[in-house]
Amino acid sequence: MQSLLDMLGAGFLQLMGLIGLNSDLMARYGLRFLDGVWVTLQLVVLSVGIGALLAWPLAIARVEGGKWTARAAFAYSYFFRGTPLLAQTFLVYYGAGQFREQLTALGLWWFFRDAFYCAVFTFTLNTTAYQSEILRGAIQTLPIGQMEAAKALGLSKLKAYWTIIMPQAAGIGLRPLGNELILMIKSSAIASVITVYDLMGVTRLAFSRSYDMEVYLWAAVLYLVMVEVVRRVWDRLERRLNRHLLVSR
Repeated sequence: MQSLLDMLGAGFLQLMGLIGLNSDLMARYGLRFLDGVWVTLQLVVLSVGIGALLAWPLAIARVEGGKWTARAAFAYSYFFRGTPLLAQTFLVYYGAGQFREQLTALGLWWFFRDAFYCAVFTFTLNTTAYQSEILRGAIQTLPIGQMEAAKALGLSKLKAYWTIIMPQAAGIGLRPLGNELILMIKSSAIASVITVYDLMGVTRLAFSRSYDMEVYLWAAVLYLVMVEVVRRVWDRLERRLNRHLLVSR
């Protein structure tokens, strides 16, 4: 991984030099920017990946749960979609310090004292709420007859969801899920306010030492590159997984 980062760093410095940016500034902070990109990717992949696993049971609870289960799932989604991610991040990172003794007794303080883990935890809670709503909507767009047909074939509800409902819902929700991934890439900049040296954290550090606004241009370009890569990959994925829908048109 380090050799890959070194190669990317050399290419990044060369590119920035070709378009006439400050060579001294690039020499000092170019590689640190790539380290920041790596931290940003870790934040996004971990939070979105774990969130995807948690979103399915939450979405199914909204559709199939009883009165109180569905309401609890709705309350969770309502809170995390209705409050700013910045406020949620502060609540977890600074709020955890108010319960240091209790968390230490539970053996969890090592987790909540680390800014990176707090950011991953908060981002996961946030994206889980958004992904669950996307999947809930996708599930509810499917004809109810599919579940009835599965029951007629003797499939349990769990088996029917796993083999019939969930794959179709994932395909329907693929585009909005890709949008959520892109939003998380951009929202990950919030982690810099709790001292995580992601891309924006490194940018703020470089600016505080150089007072050169050019570093924010670097950051904007790198965020744009990440978003464009995700967009292109997601387009290919969507065409591949939903090719049967394209043929039917």
